[in-house]
Amino acid sequence: MLKNITLGQYFPGNTAIHRLDPRTKLIWLVGYIVALFLAKGWGGYALMLLILIAVASTAHIRAAALLRGLKPLIFIVIFTAILNLFYGEGEPLVQIWVLKITADGIRTAIFMVLRIMLLVCGSFLLTYTTAPMQLTDGMETLLSPLKRLHVPVHELAMMMSIALRFIPTLIEETDKIMSAQKARGASFDTGTLRERASALLPLLVPLFVSAFRRADELATAMECRCYHSGDGRTRMHTLRFAGADITALALCAGMIAAVCLLRGAGL
Repeated sequence: MLKNITLGQYFPGNTAIHRLDPRTKLIWLVGYIVALFLAKGWGGYALMLLILIAVASTAHIRAAALLRGLKPLIFIVIFTAILNLFYGEGEPLVQIWVLKITADGIRTAIFMVLRIMLLVCGSFLLTYTTAPMQLTDGMETLLSPLKRLHVPVHELAMMMSIALRFIPTLIEETDKIMSAQKARGASFDTGTLRERASALLPLLVPLFVSAFRRADELATAMECRCYHSGDGRTRMHTLRFAGADITALALCAGMIAAVCLLRGAGL
């Protein structure tokens, strides 16, 4: 299960998506999320699915990589679908005591599952095609107006970048600890829910110790290199919008407009 978590991984490439400015990709992700929440019917969700497939194909990201990242969320997706089944209106198709399943509830459950899956896959595409340092520079630049309000923009962007960078490392460390515990007779897949939760304690303690040790080593390394935040810092690569970025932003605006039109038409 841990090997299926791909959030934070970066797949190097030289595709049109990889070459886009990180600010463009961040704006696209925000626009994509807004369009997802604006989508109301089959037409809107079909359009969002086609856009996701087109972007993934252009970035040479296989569908297997996106679907593999969804596996750890299967329980959340199923739980959300079951909850939404009972919140529909209209004539009940199936009724169990006070709970009823209607055609509207089934439709709502399907749309909610599609929304979660498309949202997660879109977020994965951002990390798959953008290096952590590029994400840091993009977020810091986009949030730079908040510096006037004395918001520590650079520190926030750096923390988010470091968190994304260490997700694969922590997953690998967790897998090693689980293998070591299983070699000593521990079981994480059998027993009652309470027994499984108790079996996680020997896993969490060394994992937290390892995480704090890595954080301390990183802080020491940054101090030894005289790292400091704030004004006066320069970047190795200066971010500049190109023609492809302007085209991508125009397509993002067109996507939101198309979803609004479909929503107004009831599709």
